Amino acid sequence: MRRRSLLSALPLLPLAAPALAQQAPALSARDRGDVQRVEAYLNGLTTMRARFIQIAQNGATAQGTALIWRPGRMRFDYDPPEPLLLVANAGQFMHYDKELRQPSIVPVGSTPLGILLRERIVLSGDVTVTGVQREGGFLRLTLFRSANAGEGRLTLVLANDPMELRQWLVVDGQGRTTRVTLSAIETGVRLDRASFDFNDPRFMAPPVDNG
Repeated sequence: MRRRSLLSALPLLPLAAPALAQQAPALSARDRGDVQRVEAYLNGLTTMRARFIQIAQNGATAQGTALIWRPGRMRFDYDPPEPLLLVANAGQFMHYDKELRQPSIVPVGSTPLGILLRERIVLSGDVTVTGVQREGGFLRLTLFRSANAGEGRLTLVLANDPMELRQWLVVDGQGRTTRVTLSAIETGVRLDRASFDFNDPRFMAPPVDNG
């Protein structure tokens, strides 16, 4: 994938070009029950390591290794030849180009996946769930930040029984979709804190497999 194509589709950076907000439909009692189950699952998630494949609106693909350490930490190492690294820590998201050695940093709160890194995830109030779908043993929750509906939408796709996060889709304000699918998922794993610390000299080292 060309780097420019990938950069235009990164699912963790701020969503672009505000669109007109739409009023969310009312959720049924069953929907609300499933939202509460998803909340409980996400709040119980501490660490995760997985492989990911990312597919952009233009069909460009990339893959790599994802690390999540809730609350607050996330790291996406893209496989070569993509020289990209995305890391969230201390309220900031850093995008780093290893070839150009150029970082860019934005607040975690301005990114769609920042919702998943909160200390306590509540899918109501400042988060609006627009719909719940059930199909083939999967739950799909589509949501947006209530005060910033024009940013776009985030859809979480979870296996229903047992519950497990498998995929997310980001639709930005221009209607462009980026899909990230997880595989080889491990939870409750031991992760190296230095992998998320921008100021640690070991930061750029590959993630340590403590499994």
